[in-house]
Amino acid sequence: MRTTAPSPELLADHTGKPLPVVPKPLSYEQARLGMAFHEAGHAVLAVAYGMRVGVSEVIAWTDEQGLWNVTGHTTSQARTIHPWRFAAQSAAGAIAEVQYLLAYGLWTPQIAASCEAPHDREYAIDVLAQYGYRLGRDHTPWGGKSWSTVQGMARRKIGHLWREIRTVAHAMDEHTMLTGADITALTGLVPSFERGAA
Repeated sequence: MRTTAPSPELLADHTGKPLPVVPKPLSYEQARLGMAFHEAGHAVLAVAYGMRVGVSEVIAWTDEQGLWNVTGHTTSQARTIHPWRFAAQSAAGAIAEVQYLLAYGLWTPQIAASCEAPHDREYAIDVLAQYGYRLGRDHTPWGGKSWSTVQGMARRKIGHLWREIRTVAHAMDEHTMLTGADITALTGLVPSFERGAA
């Protein structure tokens, strides 16, 4: 665990606004593993959908009062991924984290609600808008999809890839940071750009 906070850009959303601090009634180890599942959800779906993952990591540090904090970060590049798949991998982090709570007997409504990641949703909305796709927060816009529909897409994919997500999450918890190559080696998933897809 670091003794200093990470750089401000790792604690901000894509617009530069600071991410909210959300307390979770979990031990440090439980929260750290939960964040590893969150980032593994993003990373594994990204690879499965053909995105190039740079790194995926858990970031933990203590503040001036000696309290621990946990966040995560995954970098990826989307070349030819369909925008709805991009949105689904954006939704996958929070869904994988809630699935971790269920699988490990830690789920409560309060803890599950603390896993929400509105910054992931807002990022997906903004990226899709650049390509003319309409993603609604709490409704289905004409010609588009709702965030709940995208969450359903992510939930189904996570169900198929749960073993891979669990493997990556535990490796990330142990090693803190994994590269896209590490994730490919751990899961056997080969991104489409490495399979020779256009």
